[in-house]
Amino acid sequence: MIPVWKLNAAQVLGLACLGVLLGFWLKRKIPLLDRLNIPVPIAGGMVYAVIALALRDRVANFEADVVLRDLLMVAFMTTIGLNARLQLIREGGFGVIRLLAIASVGAILQNLLGIALALALGVDARLGILTGSVALAGGPATALAFGATFERMGVAGATTVAFAAATFGITVAGLIGGYIGGWLIRRHRLKPGGVDLPVCPAGDEGPAGRTAPRLLQTVLWMGIAIGLGSVLSAQLERLGLILPGYIGAMIVAAVIRNLADRFGFARISQDEVLTVGRIVLYLFIVMALVTLRLWELVHLALPMIAILAAQVALCWLMCVTMSFRAMGRDYESAVTAAGFCGFMLGITSNAIASMEELVEKYGPAPRAFLVVPVVGAFLIDFTNSLIITAMANLLR
Repeated sequence: MIPVWKLNAAQVLGLACLGVLLGFWLKRKIPLLDRLNIPVPIAGGMVYAVIALALRDRVANFEADVVLRDLLMVAFMTTIGLNARLQLIREGGFGVIRLLAIASVGAILQNLLGIALALALGVDARLGILTGSVALAGGPATALAFGATFERMGVAGATTVAFAAATFGITVAGLIGGYIGGWLIRRHRLKPGGVDLPVCPAGDEGPAGRTAPRLLQTVLWMGIAIGLGSVLSAQLERLGLILPGYIGAMIVAAVIRNLADRFGFARISQDEVLTVGRIVLYLFIVMALVTLRLWELVHLALPMIAILAAQVALCWLMCVTMSFRAMGRDYESAVTAAGFCGFMLGITSNAIASMEELVEKYGPAPRAFLVVPVVGAFLIDFTNSLIITAMANLLR
């Protein structure tokens, strides 16, 4: 009998910290990883995912507590909300609209390609949607939410197929997002065109800043946003809205940040927000890969694998054409293209990790870090849900 090793939250945290260190070590020892712009947590976390796959049903099976992983995901998206200052949104507002339009068109193209290939391969056309924007632009949460809906519509095994396809997308997005952005930067000889946007509001060292360290204040306000956000998410769910659980925390964090900027009741440092965000992002990605069920990919029959391979090619093409050109054909656009690949194939954390890898190597891209999280973590979920629902009903 194959033993089952259960990892509690503390053990998962220890593995995640070790995985980040392992990622740094692998990047130093294997130059190819650096040339391909593989993010540090992806490099370290994939080691765990491959080990778990190799041992699965042979030596031991692993069950990991996912509570801390899910909480870190919410914490990371909370830092995105704390970065959403109206001043910066006004400066990048048109870019947000453009990227949302590109992503929405991309979701439609994913579904059209999936439907066409499903029909050509003789399987249910709706499986093309499941392996299209449901799993890819949507991610695991959308796959679970809409999988049940498609099963009620008569698509057998819809949840399994969609979740396995989402697992495939996360894996591929982490491996190729940074490479696409780096390739565009090198091919077009692009360089950062300006300086960072303001990182903290005036008066950050005022009285509130002296009563508590800035990092402590940032973490405390994050905790408040997470708590209130869980209440908001529950209310949205009661209204029947199919959205990721972190949306509430992200909205509350954005409200807190802008009210604090307006009325000065808190001094939230943008530098500290970025620091905390990077820490929780790295730990979350490794935890996500620790719990990544690569063996779910065996549920993807040959037709589904063919569809997903075509989807990767489509996303790559959209990154180097639609995304890069429509966003300005400059350095910021190349970094945005890496993020676009991240959330259109995987999840927002893929996007941010790939962009961070590029800015560490080539220079800052503040506009990209403004528009990508807003679109990838929030707005595309609204439009994608409408696209999925409309296209699924057309095929009934």
